[in-house]
Amino acid sequence: MNFDQFSGASKYITSPELKSIVNVSIALQRPLLVKGEPGTGKTLLAHAISEALEKPLLVWNVKSTSKAIDGCYTYDTVQRLNDSRFGSKKRNVDNVEDYITLGKLGQAFTTKEQVVLLIDEIDKADPEFPNDLLQELDIMEFYVNELQKTIKAVHRPIVIITSNNEKELPDAFLRRCVFHYINFPDKELMREIVHVHFPDIKEKILENCLQQFYLLRMVKQVRKKPSTSELIDWIGVLLKAGLSEEDIEQKIPFLGTLIKKEVDLNYLKHYRKDIFESVKEK
Repeated sequence: MNFDQFSGASKYITSPELKSIVNVSIALQRPLLVKGEPGTGKTLLAHAISEALEKPLLVWNVKSTSKAIDGCYTYDTVQRLNDSRFGSKKRNVDNVEDYITLGKLGQAFTTKEQVVLLIDEIDKADPEFPNDLLQELDIMEFYVNELQKTIKAVHRPIVIITSNNEKELPDAFLRRCVFHYINFPDKELMREIVHVHFPDIKEKILENCLQQFYLLRMVKQVRKKPSTSELIDWIGVLLKAGLSEEDIEQKIPFLGTLIKKEVDLNYLKHYRKDIFESVKEK
């Protein structure tokens, strides 16, 4: 197959399965829908693909108020009305195109070179949002009513879509995507990830950090389990504080770096010793 192949990036550790599905998505020219726990690197995957393939990255951060049309273009009727009343040196009121601004999808379509387009957290938007993107992502074009013109993609972008499973995505949308679920890294893969960020970390310190981290994740009562990004932050703080291997082995310093809910923090502060003893026994 003649297409750009993704084989990983300098600071993004990928499993063979993830590399394979990225390349399947590129080869089929289908969007890649990525799901997984928060902090497993869904968003960073698009950055890694951009870096590895040396292609520009465009990021569309989806919000609860986002509409599919916003990703294509927006028409500033208010500005045009103000300019018609008060005048403007920058725009020609009679030229509608001066008031059309392309969104991230529109930019991806009109860029002269192929880009990586990240549609981040698509499940935050209205349930109809994915369906409203079906045609644009399928045939790679959209119609601008105000200009009575169709904008077609110069190059089909590499589209990465992330979801945190907050809402179910419609079947019609799913049929048009390639799918991958990023499993939470096991201890060995996590060791590789940490080494990318802290290549000089002492093995004993790393082992103690991983031991405490995975023990925390095993506590059923913890509602928000610490993620990979929080582990990296925690280790960074520990190294800057110059704590010894014994300090990390006997307790969990700076617990608020790992635990982000008050109820979890209070639970662990009061019952941590007993909890960890029971977890270790299992």
